[in-house]
Amino acid sequence: MTEKTVFETYPLGAITLSNRIVMAPLTRNRAEKGLLPSKFAATYYSQRASAGLVITEATQISKQAQGYQNTPGIFTQEQVNAWREVTDAVHAEGGRIFLQIWHVGRISHVDFHDGQPPVAPSAIRAATQVTVNNARVDTSEPRALDIEEIPGIVEDFRKAAANAISAGFDGVEIHAANGYLLDQFLKDGANKRTDEYGGSVANRARLTLEVAQAIAQEIGAERTGIRISPVSPVNDAVSSAAQEQFEYLVDKLNDLGLVYLHVVEGVTGGPRDATPFNYAALRQRFTNTVIANNGYDLGLAETQLATGQADLFAIGRAFIANPDLVNRLKSGADLASINPATIYGGGEEGYIDYPSLERA
Repeated sequence: MTEKTVFETYPLGAITLSNRIVMAPLTRNRAEKGLLPSKFAATYYSQRASAGLVITEATQISKQAQGYQNTPGIFTQEQVNAWREVTDAVHAEGGRIFLQIWHVGRISHVDFHDGQPPVAPSAIRAATQVTVNNARVDTSEPRALDIEEIPGIVEDFRKAAANAISAGFDGVEIHAANGYLLDQFLKDGANKRTDEYGGSVANRARLTLEVAQAIAQEIGAERTGIRISPVSPVNDAVSSAAQEQFEYLVDKLNDLGLVYLHVVEGVTGGPRDATPFNYAALRQRFTNTVIANNGYDLGLAETQLATGQADLFAIGRAFIANPDLVNRLKSGADLASINPATIYGGGEEGYIDYPSLERA
């Protein structure tokens, strides 16, 4: 039997990926007036279209969903039109692209909401910071969502997914990780509700499952993925029962037939093994594609592929300075280094001016 390799094609729902390497979502804070993607975004993403799948930067489902400056949206027609230029450019290069859609919840500041507090499962401020007016500031204390408001959140996610398909995306990734709104509902450190959206494992998973079901019904489960981070404490999101919580969630997501489960292993951008968690239990529960994320290089990806722990492998920051990362990995070429000063904000520099091997 031929040994699997990350460089082989892979069927994902109704589409075929050119390889098993995924460009992970990377916030770059370059959105323009009207929360449009950067005018350089079509070039940026198409330069990286050799990834088997490109997942975009996290993109707001509504104005209420914003928590950082210069992050794009997908809730106006102007935004849809701007994203269409991006998807056309990626498809012209033979690539596949999903839009990651998010609501930041309490990871926000009153300046984004006309002086009003951001929303959250419970009125508990997150011990973290966001970028406002080019400065890092503490998050604002949120207000707890009224139960009557929650169907509106689900509807905003549904509309955002529909808009993504109108903009030409091959699918969407629901952002339910890294301490943002859906993760806040999932984790009991942030969710102290006593209604049907809090308390039990099932109740804390309810909103995420309602969002996933609404999107799958709107655009098809074969075009709907989701990202989770069971034990990552980023943005002050902690759970006292992560294994039980996420095994339950993945069982229910599997029932919905979502095309993929994208799992951040360990601490986002940090140690993979800081907190014990049985990721194999999620793999066993999810019958469709599993994307593994956090600290992956070619060697680790090949090992995990051989043992069946995951099907696709998401790599983030290395794609910033290496637009042709797949070719570099395949050829064994050295990887270029990132300029930390140009990761967030700005224009062309540090965004579309990193050369490919050929250009270099």
